[in-house]
Amino acid sequence: MSEASHPTDGPVVAHHFETWEQHEESCTMGMWLFLAQEVMFFGGMFCCYAVYRYLYPEAWFEGSSALDWKVGAFNTSFLLLSSFTMAMGVYYNQTGRINKLFGVMGMLWATLFLGIIFVAVKLQFEWLPKYQEGVVPGTLWGPHGHHYGQLADFDGPGGQGALQLFFWLYFVMTGMHALHMLIGFGIIFWLMIKCLKGNFNEHSYLHILFFGLYWHFVDIVWIFLYPMFYLVNPPH
Repeated sequence: MSEASHPTDGPVVAHHFETWEQHEESCTMGMWLFLAQEVMFFGGMFCCYAVYRYLYPEAWFEGSSALDWKVGAFNTSFLLLSSFTMAMGVYYNQTGRINKLFGVMGMLWATLFLGIIFVAVKLQFEWLPKYQEGVVPGTLWGPHGHHYGQLADFDGPGGQGALQLFFWLYFVMTGMHALHMLIGFGIIFWLMIKCLKGNFNEHSYLHILFFGLYWHFVDIVWIFLYPMFYLVNPPH
């Protein structure tokens, strides 16, 4: 999926391809195959969620009540905005606007900034407080979990074990999503370096385009995760 190191006035064809069309089609197929295996990766977790959500709806309702849907909605807005800035980065690359405030470099910075806000809010206002209160898998409910007394009193179908399953899936699925974002941050820095080296122009855009697809995929995963965990208990 690599492009030639130094763009020219025409489409950049890597040395192991004969034509630009072959280059683009091969790289595009590779990217979509990668995204397909990512769909299968998250799909397994979604299937696990669906099975236990069907078996223990009361526990899911109770567990969701411990999550702050407002914080989740706030984070969702930042992630959606980061998809917009990434899409604009692809557009600016294809129109030749690279190292400008409103160009590829500026949009990569904006995407990185919005993504960092998402992860920071997730860590500071969701994962850390729940860890401190003992609302984590394996320790429900810790000695300091007094803010979640209703969870400790839950005696519906599946009991505390069902609540454990809910929070196991919550931490694993949102954690894997955050891991994909951290990987994305590293790729953004790499793309910035290539921008500074002059490796991109309107004829050399596949790296930015494919990272945009990756970033949009990560955002789509969150669009499913948010209602699955935060809106089981509808906001009042």
